Amino acid sequence: MVIREWRGRAASGRSDAYPKHFSERVLPELQSVAGFRGAELCRREVGDRVEFLVLTRWESMVAVRAFAGPDAERAVVEPGAVAALVDFDQRVRHYVVIAESSARL
Repeated sequence: MVIREWRGRAASGRSDAYPKHFSERVLPELQSVAGFRGAELCRREVGDRVEFLVLTRWESMVAVRAFAGPDAERAVVEPGAVAALVDFDQRVRHYVVIAESSARL
């Protein structure tokens, strides 16, 4: 499995716009891509901004390239995200998962 990491930042007063865009536009699109295995959207306060961390899980780098294109490290940022954010990463990072665990219920 591969984790794709991306970050974007919003003004504190507009911090609800990106999560709305993520749930209404990004997730439905990702769920239609073969090899997509899940996503997390995280947030943290950084001064007068809110930073969003997006972690997506993919079956393989082949699946990532099917989503992102041949330059897999290029960020895929829709116009709705651009409008909701003050700035964002142009490049992403990929990590190969080498160990995984979940809590016992």
